[in-house]
Amino acid sequence: MQLPIIILVEPQLAENIGMVARAMANFGLSELRIVAPRDGWPRKGAHSAASGAVHVLEGATLYDTAREAIADLNFVFATTARERGQMKRVFGPDEAMAETHRRGAEGQRIGIMFGRERTGLENDEVSLADAIITFPVDPKFSSLNLAQAVLLVSYEWYKLATGGVLPFSGERISPPASREMVTSFFDYLEDELEAVNFYPEDKKPTMTRNMRDIFHRLEMTEQDVRTLRGAIRALAEGRRLRKP
Repeated sequence: MQLPIIILVEPQLAENIGMVARAMANFGLSELRIVAPRDGWPRKGAHSAASGAVHVLEGATLYDTAREAIADLNFVFATTARERGQMKRVFGPDEAMAETHRRGAEGQRIGIMFGRERTGLENDEVSLADAIITFPVDPKFSSLNLAQAVLLVSYEWYKLATGGVLPFSGERISPPASREMVTSFFDYLEDELEAVNFYPEDKKPTMTRNMRDIFHRLEMTEQDVRTLRGAIRALAEGRRLRKP
């Protein structure tokens, strides 16, 4: 599987290049090509902004023109927030990464071009691409930071490549509490509430059922029951110790 290649055309700020590297590393991309950076390369400030994604910066290759940067690629996307009047297919980032995944599986090398921070890609640079990627943003404020645009594309790529598997699930560690454990907890709780005259006269049966329903809706685990029982015990014992 060929991974997409990120191409920055005339980036201006070292910090933006570093943040692009960080976004790439977040989602498993590593090949970065830089076209004619404004103040040369390497640049002070890029490494600190990369927050540890040094391997991306150190592996970056430098080119004089966009045409040279894409010469060995089989398919190229150009990213833009503006309609350019060019008869090209237009993709959202999710659709574009699905196309990239398909072509990458065939062994094709795919590049994604991003333009200057302030003005984006020039029309002639867009004309070098096979298709356009644009983002579904609010038309009243469509400008994206360079690293944000790379992040959106990289995220869609990684989500497709990995099936969107999250790094952790938040699943229960403790098993569900047994009915015996839950009803024993109810008995203990109700005895302690009775001891402090919690129930108004003639309302205990209704209040008891309502309270049991609250805890049933929680679908308590064994640890939940132990924790709640321990908390009630601490309150009850504290109350007894405070009595003169």
